[in-house]
Amino acid sequence: MAPSRLRGLIAAAAITVLSLSACSTGPADGGSEATGGSSASADAGAFPVTIEHAFGETTLSEKPERVATVSWVNADVSLALGVVPVGMPADSYGGNENQSTPWKDAKLEELGAAIGTEGAPVQYSETDGIAFDDIAATDPDVILAAYSGLSQEDYDTLSKIAPVVAYPEVAYGTAWQDSTRIIGEALGLTDDAEQLVTETEQAIADAAADYPQLEGKTFIYGPLAPATADAVSVYTANDNRPRFLTELGMVQADVVTENTKGSEEFFIPWSAERANELDSDIFVTWVPDEATKDAIATDPLLGQIPAVQNGALVADSDNTLTLSVSAANPLSLVWALDRFLPMLGEAADKA
Repeated sequence: MAPSRLRGLIAAAAITVLSLSACSTGPADGGSEATGGSSASADAGAFPVTIEHAFGETTLSEKPERVATVSWVNADVSLALGVVPVGMPADSYGGNENQSTPWKDAKLEELGAAIGTEGAPVQYSETDGIAFDDIAATDPDVILAAYSGLSQEDYDTLSKIAPVVAYPEVAYGTAWQDSTRIIGEALGLTDDAEQLVTETEQAIADAAADYPQLEGKTFIYGPLAPATADAVSVYTANDNRPRFLTELGMVQADVVTENTKGSEEFFIPWSAERANELDSDIFVTWVPDEATKDAIATDPLLGQIPAVQNGALVADSDNTLTLSVSAANPLSLVWALDRFLPMLGEAADKA
């Protein structure tokens, strides 16, 4: 994983800084085994296909049988479409004993490729950057990076291994719907991807209907770290976390919209001395423990945030839940709904 994304990981999950993301063997040959027993089949006439992205365009002449992924999201989307990667990053942040997640484990099990079994994907670490050698060792036909922060150098190096499907415009700014459609196109599963987007959006809408108090509530989403140099940051509309809240019927606060116009970043730093200007009905953040939530409320600067004053602070301390919204995709969001929405609903009642 690139150093810029490592910084983003802590921004996504830890409140102290903004400077931070068991290897099993996958199938060695191509064919149906390379997709872990998947029943996914390409759309008729789907190939060749050319996909435009931030570094130009990538043409796939035929359906890729061996799929490798980098960064978050991409492996989850591939799995949601019924295609098991031959290689994918280990989930070091928010992951379980499998260096995976509950939603990923469930789908791998369904597809007959559970971690630790013969058909499981190879897992490689991205904590020190992209694992180029490990990816090359999986002999992929395509490398999925529709949601990622690849640099030009990263892209060029990966392209020597296999065709790369990079992000369309903004690093780490690809909406989960777009990631799903792009990966669906790359795998020849365009119709399946569209159906997956529709079903996921419907699941979100159905869950939101049980919390009508969320409709129209303004929000700010960002890390809060009492008594630190980087005490406040705010996620922009480029990030999937605010996007998720808007899909629930909530509205990003004007102060964020006005201060992030034209930004291509997924977050902006904010002076703690101006914390009182962060006006919204609800403020959503991550905390390592309950004591930190209390410290935010009593902090002389952060305590001036209107939502904090009103008791409408959503402070999540579950790294896996944080990851499910940060690395938003059709599998993780559905898993998150009945865990995250009650917290938002409680805050909305106080607002």
